[in-house]
Amino acid sequence: MRFVCRNFGLSDLPRRGLAPQEAPLEVVLLDIEAELSVRENERVLWREEQFPVAELAYHLALWLQSPAAGHDDFELDSMQAEKGLIRIVDTRGGWRIGSAFAPDFRTSPVTWDSLVAELRQFDRVVREGVTALGIEPAFIPIP
Repeated sequence: MRFVCRNFGLSDLPRRGLAPQEAPLEVVLLDIEAELSVRENERVLWREEQFPVAELAYHLALWLQSPAAGHDDFELDSMQAEKGLIRIVDTRGGWRIGSAFAPDFRTSPVTWDSLVAELRQFDRVVREGVTALGIEPAFIPIP
């Protein structure tokens, strides 16, 4: 299982006349978007063209830092969409990624260590994409 991000962009900051350095955190988190897909063995299980990847990276980092990491499930409570856009759930066989909005989408189970490695790789890709937009990614906590 892996996250794939491409085509990073800023959706509304330029239209609002805001520079990333002066925008509130919640605006920056929502405005940095990219195409996000979840893949298994090169098969796309789920894809969203304009996904708030900075917001997802931010919340995943907070989850990984918390004492609940490895024990409690993760559910993205996005400022842009209803809760459950991305879910990471511990099942009997391992951790699975899914979405409340796509009931047929669930990855095969992976170990906690494999999940953490993939989430850290996703974090690196998002930081690189944010940097390529000319924005310092320091607002995203280190997972």
